[in-house]
Amino acid sequence: MPAVAAPNTSPTPLDTPAGGAFALIFTRLPALLRLTCGLVGAVVALSVRTPPVEPALLVPAVAALTAWSLWYGIRALRHGIGAPLVVGDVVATTAACLAIPVLVAPEVLPGEGSWIAILASTTVINTQATAPARWSVPAGLLLTAAYAVGAHSAGHPDEATSHAATLLVQTACAAIMTAIMRRRIGRADNAFVAHQRLTREALVARRAREAERQQNRDLHDTVLATLTMVGLGAMAGPSAPLRTRCAADLRALSALADARSTSAGGSVPLDERLRAVRARLPDLPVTTELAACAVPEPVAQALAESTYAALSNVALHAPGATAELRLSRIADTVVIELADDGPGFDPAGVPAHRYGLRESVRGRMSTIGGRAEIDSRPGAGTRIRLEWPGGD
Repeated sequence: MPAVAAPNTSPTPLDTPAGGAFALIFTRLPALLRLTCGLVGAVVALSVRTPPVEPALLVPAVAALTAWSLWYGIRALRHGIGAPLVVGDVVATTAACLAIPVLVAPEVLPGEGSWIAILASTTVINTQATAPARWSVPAGLLLTAAYAVGAHSAGHPDEATSHAATLLVQTACAAIMTAIMRRRIGRADNAFVAHQRLTREALVARRAREAERQQNRDLHDTVLATLTMVGLGAMAGPSAPLRTRCAADLRALSALADARSTSAGGSVPLDERLRAVRARLPDLPVTTELAACAVPEPVAQALAESTYAALSNVALHAPGATAELRLSRIADTVVIELADDGPGFDPAGVPAHRYGLRESVRGRMSTIGGRAEIDSRPGAGTRIRLEWPGGD
C-alpha cells in the first residue's frame, strides 16, 4: 500500500489560541495603563510644588519617569513585555516612592490619591500581570515597603499604613487573578492541542484507509476482474482477447502508478479518457456519445475508472449484452450515463462482500465529491448514472 505522509505536527502560534490572546491582552493593557499613568501623573506632579517639594529634583524626576513611561509603552506594544521592562518599572517606581518627601506636596499626600500612590498601584498591577508569581509577588512587597517608608518619612504614617495595605491587597488580588487565568488558559490550550492532534491522526488514518481502498479498487477492476472472467469461462484462454485484456490491465496499472507518483496539474479531456476505457474492452459492444469535456486529472481518473468498472461488470455478468455510454454536461454537472440490455439484477440483493459497485463505482465517486445512481431489476437491464458537480 502506498505510504501516507504524516502532516507536520510541530507547534505553531495557532496551537495555543487562548495563550496567544492572554499574552496580547496582558501586553496592551499594561502598556496603555503605563502610558496613561505616566502622562497624567506628570501633569499632576508639576501642578503642585509647595515646599518641601524641590522643583530642582521634581522636574528631572518627572521628566525621567515620563520618558520611561513612553519607552515602556512603545516597547511593550511593539515587542511585548520582557524581564528588562518589568525590572526597570519596579526600580523606577521604588525610587520614586522612596523620594516621596521631596516629590509630593504634603497637602495632596493623604487619601491615597497622590500621583506617586497611583504610580505605585499601576506598577504593582502591571507586574503581577506580566511576570511569573515567584518574581511579581516579591516585587509587589518591595514596592509596598518602599511606599510605606517614603510616606512615613514625609510625616504621614497614616497614609503609609493605609496605602501600604491597599498595595498588599492589589498585589494579592492581581497575582491570584493572573494565576487562575494562566492555569485555566493553559488547560484550554492543552485541550485544544490534544484535539488538534487527534484530528491530525484521524486524517492520517483516513488517508491510509482511502489509499488502501483505492488500491483494492484498481486491483479489482483490472487483474482480479480478468481472472474472474477466465475462471467463469467468460473468456477463453489462451486467446487473443485474453492477451489484449491482460496487456490493457498492465497498461492501466502502470498508468495509475505513474499518476500517483506525480502531482496532478490542470484539466484533461474526459471524453478522450472514456474512449481509452472503451478500447480496453474490445469484445464488449458499446455505442458511445461523448461530448467534449475537460475536468481535473484526479476527477478524470475517478470517472474513467468508475466507467471501466461498470462496463467490466457488463462483460463479466451479461455475456452477449450490448451497452451504451454517454458523456454530457448539464449546467455545471458532468454526467456519464451507462445502460445495458443484460439480464439486470436486484441492487438490494448484492452480498456485502461484493466489491464492484460498492467501492469501484460508488466509492470512487465519493472520493471526488460525486455520486453514482444505479437502477436495475431482473429482466430489465441496468442503468448507471455518474455525476460530478463542477464541470468546466
